[in-house]
Amino acid sequence: MSTEASPTSPLDERLRAVVRTVPDFPRPGILFRDLTPLMRDPEIWKLTLDGLARRVDPLKADLIVGIEARGFLVGNALALVLGRGFVPVRKPGKLPGMVEALDYQLEYGSDRLEIQSGALDHGQKVLVVDDLLATGGTAAACASLVQRVGGEVVGFGFLAELCDLGGRTKLPGPAPVESLLLY
Repeated sequence: MSTEASPTSPLDERLRAVVRTVPDFPRPGILFRDLTPLMRDPEIWKLTLDGLARRVDPLKADLIVGIEARGFLVGNALALVLGRGFVPVRKPGKLPGMVEALDYQLEYGSDRLEIQSGALDHGQKVLVVDDLLATGGTAAACASLVQRVGGEVVGFGFLAELCDLGGRTKLPGPAPVESLLLY
């Protein structure tokens, strides 16, 4: 289980100063953590990716799997930093060719994820990446899809985690969960 950087650490303070909190979005009572400002400044974005890379590199993943859509931004950049390959997991109808799909339930309905058939080799070690861990439903479904097509989930990596929502409890153990910022 990951531990948050000390609130007084220079990296933690620097990143938190850039993350924008938007009240009442997407509905009243929600504090939305907008992580996209981290990407605007190349120096901050590099610090962010390097910080997450230090956390997940010991997991020794062969591939990074990024969840649509912001998981593509984080996952692809992280794969480049770590020198690993990248595979997207998408919403229905976005990938060409044969796909494997998984329907799953969310707190407000259902959804579906897809991965291209043959995107993973049997037994490949996979790190599932997204920008934010909230309730955990989508990341858990992504892990199930990875396992269904023969991958081994060795961990999860997130830029931020909303701890009060308990998302990490929905993720399959014993795969570690690494979150750079905890809210």
